[in-house]
Amino acid sequence: MNAKPLKRAERLRQVLEDEIASNRLKQGARLEEEALAKRFGVSRTPIREALQMLSASGLVELRPRRGAIVASLRLENLLEMFEVMAEQEALCGRLAARRMSDEERQALVTQHEICGRAGLGGDADLYYEENSQFHNIIYDGTHNRFLASEVKQLQHRLRAYRRLQLRLQGRMHSSFAEHSAITEAVVNGDEEQAGKLLRAHVSVQGECFDDWLASLNAARLMPAVAS
Repeated sequence: MNAKPLKRAERLRQVLEDEIASNRLKQGARLEEEALAKRFGVSRTPIREALQMLSASGLVELRPRRGAIVASLRLENLLEMFEVMAEQEALCGRLAARRMSDEERQALVTQHEICGRAGLGGDADLYYEENSQFHNIIYDGTHNRFLASEVKQLQHRLRAYRRLQLRLQGRMHSSFAEHSAITEAVVNGDEEQAGKLLRAHVSVQGECFDDWLASLNAARLMPAVAS
């Protein structure tokens, strides 16, 4: 019985996530359940679920008796998070290259092939979902549950921005090429190369997000960043 509301909530989350990340929904804007339910033609239940998902990723603040508002987050903060994630991913790459079993290495190769097929269709959101699974295999391959948990939390926090930067022209193709080199390094057990490539892979995502904002006229869309 709960499958449909949750699926609908996930779709609503994605729409609102896009609007927040692109600043169509401004920082500090109130997100009223009743108004959103009317806008999307749904009950308040999936709206509430979507807002809870957005709260978990840090894009929305849920305030007792005051409802939900779009969280304040400056570009500098986002780039700092990408910087931290780049170092976490580098560590994951080194450990995964050292510790992955043969079965886990094969799973990474298979998932890389799945990413390639997703990219051929030109659907950035589908590619992102498969891309996330690719990274999750590496996280789990560290055999360090604490590290995997920490990096997955930050991945979740940056999901909207990592997904949207894939819409830049040519970015999916570049991402897949980067994955190819990462896969080769991990499968071959080349710890230093795997770490180096994953650090660069995530660092460029932060740069691409900056480019993506510029393409949307950041001065107009994100006045808080320009101040």
